[in-house]
Order: sequence, then structure tokens, then C-alpha cells
Amino acid sequence: MRVLLLGGTTEASQLARAMAEARIDAVFSYAGRTNAPVVQPLPMRVGGFGGFEGLAEYLREQRISHVIDATHPFAAGMSRNAVTACAQMGVALLRLERSAWVPQAGDDWTFLPRLEDVPNALPDTPARVFLAIGKKHIGLFAAKPQHHYLVRVVDAMQGVLPLPIVEVLVARPPFTVEAEAALMQRHCITHLVCKNGGGTGANAKLIAARHLKLPVFMAQRPDLPKAQTVSSGAEAMDWLSHVADRGV
Repeated sequence: MRVLLLGGTTEASQLARAMAEARIDAVFSYAGRTNAPVVQPLPMRVGGFGGFEGLAEYLREQRISHVIDATHPFAAGMSRNAVTACAQMGVALLRLERSAWVPQAGDDWTFLPRLEDVPNALPDTPARVFLAIGKKHIGLFAAKPQHHYLVRVVDAMQGVLPLPIVEVLVARPPFTVEAEAALMQRHCITHLVCKNGGGTGANAKLIAARHLKLPVFMAQRPDLPKAQTVSSGAEAMDWLSHVADRGV
């Protein structure tokens, strides 16, 4: 058995540690979106594969027998490519997908089908908006230039942002609820924008927004092709042990 672990999430890093401790022959793959990815206890590769064709070729060359897709729920392209490539090469695929966030008592959430729908849902009157969405889609919010934006990213951004009123904060999670609340108060945030990444590693901002009674604009997850899915690293390890026992 040789496993390709498609990572980029806290859950993927936790699973990598479990796989290393179990001495499973595996490779950890990063998409290469950050300049300094977290070092993993497994052999690592960084960068894209070149579509599903490139991924299929990698599976063949590396004699990969099993793939675990533990990418971010919004890394839809990679997840779709994994389904297609694994089907083409006859490789077993498991998706490790953390549970989506759901509103709790006291939350003021507006769900939008896509991140592209969020800017038009923001108020027309000037507001102070915390964009907790990463750097890829910041340009969407140029449609509402009257707002003051706080953008938080993992790596320093290059070039001029397409937002006339913006502050950039470079910081790497995890964050505590207290720190998130203090950040929002310090910047006088009135609205929070985020993607429904789910899990417990990044929900502190949502709890802080609840405590501060701030409205949240939440982009829903993209649709993905069907695949066998689990919600925890323990379940993924069980899957690996079962397929190993069966000699799959």
C-alpha cells in the first residue's frame, strides 16, 4: 500500500502524524498556495499536478494505491481531479471532509450560494468588513469600494490590492476567540465575510462575531462529485487499516 495524502488543512496534518506513527508508506501533497507550508512528518511534494491527467500520471509513476483527499472544502478543483484521476487509474479514494458550520443561537448569518454572491449582499452604506477568505478572491470586493476592508492572509501579499480602503493583516492560525474578538473590536468591524470551511480549527472568528453580535456573510461550499467520505482522521485510519487487511 502506498498512499497519496492531499493536504492543506489541520485535519490533513493530524492525519499525516498518525500515518507516520503507523509507518504507512505515504506522500503528503501541498498545492503550493502558501510560501512556507507546515513541514510534515511524511515525504512532501509541493505544487499542482497539471489537471486530472497529470494527477493520473503521478499515481501511475509513484505506484499510488490509495488517495486520501483532505484538502480544504473550497479546493473544489483538486477534489474533482482526484475523483476523475482515481477512477481512471483504479485507485481507491477517500475524502476526509470536516463538517460544515451551522448557525447557533445568537448568530446572525446570511448564507450565499457562492463567494461571488457575497459582495452584492453587503450593505450599500460604508461599513468595516473583515474578509476572512484568503487572498485569491479579494478582487471580488472591488464591486463595493465604499467599504473599509480588513484582509487577513497567511503570506504577505505582493502588488497593489484592488480595494481603495484596505488593511492587510498577515497571521497564521489557529486563533483564539478572545484574540478574534479583540481584533474585531480594535478595527471596529461591522461585518464578517467567510467561507463555510467547517471544522473547529477556524471557528473562533464565528464565536467572536456571535459574542459581538456582528452579522456574518457565509459562502456555501461548492458541489463536489460523490466519493466515499469520512469526517475524522480516526475514520480515515480505520479505512486504511481495513483496505490493507483486504489487500486492496
